[in-house]
Amino acid sequence: MLRRALHAQRLPLLFHNRPRVKPCELWASPFEAPFSTNVVGDKPILVRDFIHSALYDPKHGYFSQRSKSVGVLQRAIKFNQLEGRKAYMKYLEKIYKESDVSWFTPVEIFKPWYAHGIAEAIMRTANLSVPLKIYEIGGGSGTCAKGIMDYIMLNAPPRVYNNMTYISVEVSPSLAEIQRETVGEVRSHLSKFRVECRDATDQSGWGDVEHQPCWVIMLEVLDNLPHDLIYSENQVSPWMEVWVEKQQDRISVSLIKVLAINRETPSELYKPLQDSLIKRCLEIIDLDKKHDSQSSAILKAKGVWSKVFPKPRRCWLPTGCLKLLEVLHGVLPKMSLIASDFSYLPDVKILGERAPLVSTKKDGSSSDYNSYLDARGDADIFFPTEFWLLERIDHYCSGWLKIQKDKSSKEGKKRRAITLDTSSFMEEFGLPSKTRTKDGYNPLLDDFKNTKFYLSVPTHNTQ
Repeated sequence: MLRRALHAQRLPLLFHNRPRVKPCELWASPFEAPFSTNVVGDKPILVRDFIHSALYDPKHGYFSQRSKSVGVLQRAIKFNQLEGRKAYMKYLEKIYKESDVSWFTPVEIFKPWYAHGIAEAIMRTANLSVPLKIYEIGGGSGTCAKGIMDYIMLNAPPRVYNNMTYISVEVSPSLAEIQRETVGEVRSHLSKFRVECRDATDQSGWGDVEHQPCWVIMLEVLDNLPHDLIYSENQVSPWMEVWVEKQQDRISVSLIKVLAINRETPSELYKPLQDSLIKRCLEIIDLDKKHDSQSSAILKAKGVWSKVFPKPRRCWLPTGCLKLLEVLHGVLPKMSLIASDFSYLPDVKILGERAPLVSTKKDGSSSDYNSYLDARGDADIFFPTEFWLLERIDHYCSGWLKIQKDKSSKEGKKRRAITLDTSSFMEEFGLPSKTRTKDGYNPLLDDFKNTKFYLSVPTHNTQ
């Protein structure tokens, strides 16, 4: 899993007022489409499988074909030497031009301080009487791993550092090698660090259940996890699964033969709810719970209204997140979790609750698509994280929400969780003075207004 990252052209996305990008010069002639049409095969696929292919397919996926290497800064930014926001933005533009990469991650831009904040959060919460074990899902360039290990080496008792284990679960072989090189800059780290090249959502890759306490870190991972889409014709019609199938464009057969071009494009297909993962996600969200308390008169009125003024409904479900947390809770039942991601995305053009931003880049400029179906290897697809829902999924996968269905049960929560704005997290655990410019502007605290941290630890409150 590749982590979400930041490009200089997209930095305003993280500010309160994101300037609108012009609809772009990205719409090439249909006969010059730069992306693959092989995301959808001969049989219809669920939306989550379409998104997974569009992002991760080894041959046609965005991360394997369209995205350059994760950016690595040769030296840390000295924020205290910059005058203010204007100087900071100018410096960012400079390092992007020098490095010629698509993105830098927040942990890279604010190294080592971003990783140090995460390490401090772990140190304050971990049971240091047992060996410290940390898993990172999607380790990027290894900057987070190195920063955390550096901090523990310098600030924890020697026995904590000497006995610790840090495991990066990384699906990309090329990034895995970069991580080894980054962490290996400190030779003593290598004996405590390893990369496992595999998909974290595949339970078979984890082996036996691990009953010892451990930590799991996911930075900008949730936003790129596949989602499913459900659809309803109006306000009272039942939800239906959305599938994606090929549809032949209305172009003359002779023209297609002359140009030798396959003009099959993806389109949506609606089916009754049957997928078990979608059903479990709906159970957690409980979209239709509000109907239970409504009187028959109100429901009848809504039924009449929906016939006169039908309003289609579309809802995106974080089934990829659910699948990942089901696996993690199954194999690491005593894990503590730190996740960071976008809490909302401005100016999203895609319809539906929790809809993604589908962004592509052409000639150095970013532009957004109007439909996720247009993303076929040429665009990033990333979703906002509703942190209240993330907490519900976390509790569900731990087994607690299932327990609560039995009203006679007196069992308590199995997890203790808190969601913090990035600025609040860094003020509590980090060193904000290290990312402050001369005039007091602090990009880590001031600009990341639509990102949050989620911390979740197991409890023993089950009696």
